[in-house]
Amino acid sequence: MGQPRHAPEDPDWWRTAVIYQVYVRSFADGNGDGTGDLAGVRSRLPYLAGLGVDALWFSPWYPSPMKDGGYDVADYRAVDPAFGTLAEAEKLIAEARESGIRTIVDIVPNHVSDQHPWFRAALAAGPGSPERELFHFRRGRGAHGELPPNDWPSQFAGSTAPVWTRLPDGDWYLHLFTPEQPDLNWAHPAVRQEHEDILRFWFERGVAGVRIDSAALLAKDPDLPDLATRPRPHPFVDRDELHAVYRSWRRVADEYAGVFVGEVWLPDPERFARYLRPDELHTAFNFSFLSCPWDPARLRASIDTTLAEHAPVGAPATWVLCNHDVTRTVTRYGREDTAFDFATKAFGTPADLALGTRRARAAALLSLALPGSVYLYQGEELGLPEADVPADRAQDPMYFRSGGAAPGRDGCRVPLPWAEDMPYAGFGAGEEPWLPQPADWPSYAVDRQQRDPDSMLALYRQAISLRPVFGDGPLTWLPAPDGVLAFSRAGGALCVVNLAPTPAGLPPHSRLLLSSGPLDRAGRLPPDTAAWLRA
Repeated sequence: MGQPRHAPEDPDWWRTAVIYQVYVRSFADGNGDGTGDLAGVRSRLPYLAGLGVDALWFSPWYPSPMKDGGYDVADYRAVDPAFGTLAEAEKLIAEARESGIRTIVDIVPNHVSDQHPWFRAALAAGPGSPERELFHFRRGRGAHGELPPNDWPSQFAGSTAPVWTRLPDGDWYLHLFTPEQPDLNWAHPAVRQEHEDILRFWFERGVAGVRIDSAALLAKDPDLPDLATRPRPHPFVDRDELHAVYRSWRRVADEYAGVFVGEVWLPDPERFARYLRPDELHTAFNFSFLSCPWDPARLRASIDTTLAEHAPVGAPATWVLCNHDVTRTVTRYGREDTAFDFATKAFGTPADLALGTRRARAAALLSLALPGSVYLYQGEELGLPEADVPADRAQDPMYFRSGGAAPGRDGCRVPLPWAEDMPYAGFGAGEEPWLPQPADWPSYAVDRQQRDPDSMLALYRQAISLRPVFGDGPLTWLPAPDGVLAFSRAGGALCVVNLAPTPAGLPPHSRLLLSSGPLDRAGRLPPDTAAWLRA
């Protein structure tokens, strides 16, 4: 149990992989300064190997002023000193590979930090300079240029803050996120060449893949028109010229047998599938499933739609319940509204954590039984709830740019608990963590759960170990009572999930392989419970 399933030479490992997302700042603190680091990750590689994951996806570890949790990058070819050094990253990549675990790094191509050398040079060079052509600098509207160049909205949910900032020299510059994240001009050949060079830099250091942040936002209409007057085609989302960028990137990845996963939020399935054509991205995140409520009809529709939109291009689906931006699954599934939408996220929303935990356990078995790859955000395997971070400790710009109205994303980024009886639950032995841990965090600690065969951690370890029983074939839905999802896979295994309010009988089977909770005395599946069966 707990060994990665893919041989080092397997070129298709990514099609069925379990990939663990490491948010370095909150994973493990190796030097005791209160911030997670690469030393902490290296010390926990045995834990990750024991969990059985195939790859680690690292949120950005580059030098950054941390105005947006590291997604404001100042240097793509280095590691932030708070996390370690480039040499240590190379050791981590190599050591993980020795444990059978591949590495995926995060690239943020839409924007850079305002401390990036290119942007600092652009500020120094002044209006009309070649340096400013690497970004989107414009004169303002109005009699004296005092109005922003257009009406584009912020990409931070709940924020009405402007996406243009005016400089003392009169120019405005575009930033779809924070003012400290100026957008790059992807029509400029130097921008494209730089990012291809960055890809090669990391592939040559042994990474197996690259996750692409905000992958559908890079290209902008060169006229920068008002969204109100020219909504189609959209002036900065999912523009056709983006595909030439990713075809070029794919040629780079193919030189190294590397893979891509794109962060592509699009409502149109046909437009989404274009990014997954054989000469573009390998995979893309499935936000439909992530944001879907705990509802049988909605979940089945999401699964069917996902598989259907991937089928024409032969790409594997991805399944994810939570990430570094999203309310943790245990909390979300314990609320009256179990969907996820940034626009409805609010302070003080009550959650039944016992109910949410039962559902999260069942959802783990559901997602791991589906065809394709699965992304597991750190701490989900511990059943961590969303933490309440005091306002005076908030870090997320989403909170500040909403004027304190939106809770932001700090609650899912609180440092992990490793040891029940250690200071700061074993996250680090020195300074207090950069985000405060709740008082009950030790009860979720890894060492405590390792001693409990019924813990969430034990469930994830068993499920990841057993997952190959489903094989690599398609999904076939089985007849089931209302509120129950049941399907088989070509490997001869079945998955049944009961979302109904009453117990449900199991379909014919030869053996119970695993369940997210105990069956009742009649051998039926209780509500909010899932089971894996041998046909």
